[in-house]
Amino acid sequence: MNDTIYDVLIIGSGAAGLSLALSLPENLNIAILSKETLTEGSTVYAQGGISAVADNKHDSIQSHIDDTLNAGAGLCSKEVVKNVITQGPEALKWLLDAGVPFTKDEKINSDGIDGLHLTREGGHTNRRVAHAADASGYAIETTLLEKVKQRKNISLFEYHIAVDLITSRKLKHLQRNNQNLGAYVLNRKTKKINIFRAKFTILATGGASKVYLYTSNPDGASGDGIAMAWRAGCRVSNMEFMQFHPTCLYHPHAKSYLITEAVRGEGGRLLLPDGTRFMEKYDSRAELAPRDIVARTIDHEMKRLGIDSVFIDISHRSKIFITEHFPNVYATCEKFGYDMSKEPVPVVPAAHYTCGGIVVDSVGQTDIDNLYAIGECSFTGLHGANRMASNSLLECIVYGQFCANDIIAKVDKQSNHFDIPEWDESRVTDSDERVVINHNWDEIRRFMWDYVGIVRTTKRLERARTRIEMLLHEIDEYYANFRITSDLLELRNLAEVARLIIRSAQRREESRGLHYTLDYPEKNPDLEQINTILDPIRRPSRQA
Repeated sequence: MNDTIYDVLIIGSGAAGLSLALSLPENLNIAILSKETLTEGSTVYAQGGISAVADNKHDSIQSHIDDTLNAGAGLCSKEVVKNVITQGPEALKWLLDAGVPFTKDEKINSDGIDGLHLTREGGHTNRRVAHAADASGYAIETTLLEKVKQRKNISLFEYHIAVDLITSRKLKHLQRNNQNLGAYVLNRKTKKINIFRAKFTILATGGASKVYLYTSNPDGASGDGIAMAWRAGCRVSNMEFMQFHPTCLYHPHAKSYLITEAVRGEGGRLLLPDGTRFMEKYDSRAELAPRDIVARTIDHEMKRLGIDSVFIDISHRSKIFITEHFPNVYATCEKFGYDMSKEPVPVVPAAHYTCGGIVVDSVGQTDIDNLYAIGECSFTGLHGANRMASNSLLECIVYGQFCANDIIAKVDKQSNHFDIPEWDESRVTDSDERVVINHNWDEIRRFMWDYVGIVRTTKRLERARTRIEMLLHEIDEYYANFRITSDLLELRNLAEVARLIIRSAQRREESRGLHYTLDYPEKNPDLEQINTILDPIRRPSRQA
């Protein structure tokens, strides 16, 4: 293993990483790492779909661009938005050609991609979300993964979690440009740390919503790629913009199961416990307002009335319509005792998407040579201060292809001749206090929810900053003295990302998009700029 050199190392096995792998030529030696099973990532849990202009008769590229810019509250990169949205129809056709079973409606007569049933979600002025019933992410993930498994040049590694990136600067090769050389990787089954050398390394590790107590994301969404890139010296931007999905099923055993936004797109109404609607009082678009507005409104009503949840009601549509369009949501709600066709379902907001991340250029290249970031862990400029629904899967596919094209153009010029030291465990022991990890993990997620959640204040952020600095010191000490486990790695990364979110939120003294603070409730035109943190705080590490 230590002698293996790959052309391309992809850390993450979701839509972004798989799209990249399939867009690279078959003469390249590629490794894909997944810290759980290959399908246990955020992609497989995405319900809504992928937004792209598929009906030129009733929609347009310019309309999609305008909607994305409006949702981003002044912080999107107009050039990036144009590039990605323009590529949307081709990305959708690529997925269709790959065999993704999108829901069809043969009665549709359009001037675009015929036969697709399109739904509408918050922030979109037209129907442009292609979906596979209400399990779009699962359909995309499993289809792409099957194609990847057919490629003999691609090696798949389950239960492998990256410890840290290896760079020339960390190895004291102080050349002009810092170059990525691969990563140290923990095999969770053997407990050994191996070196994965690579000419190109791609972070496709997803977001960091597990930093909050309530989230729609799987347990692995601990911000690993963002934290590793930050420690290696990459810039990180806009981490204050954490998106909370407005409607997650409220039930003690549901683990914040997502009620897809398409339910509201197909007429679902948000209700108070007495059955009255409330969204029209806050936004003319009512239930179809962008996610930040809907989530903040629900949070406000819950606090104002002292209630545990609000309700979403689509029972005015027929049972046949509901079960055909939302078979998985219907079945899950029924399992927990709710019949969507007859009654409202209780919902609450939950952390859902990381709009900020590792700063990249137009092809996913980071500040470190040969290191790329794509998908949710990256900051491209597409989402700005608030991501519009179903633009995330679009970004994964498009940037996977952009990144592949850049690697193809460079691969023949790259070499990797550096001597890389083995991982040193000579001065560590097994911990007999694993409870420390569990306690710190729980404490971070609770104070992030309470102090750095949907609504913030200066005092809450100060409290959170004090707590995270103290916990980071404890975690660093633990990391330096005990043998590494996957739980410790995730905790270390989660804590680092929490601090980045807090620091970013403290710097934005206004309310914009997903960042809302009671001390600065209005937008400040002088702050209509990307919030980039340039000064990573270095700590001693037991490993270069």
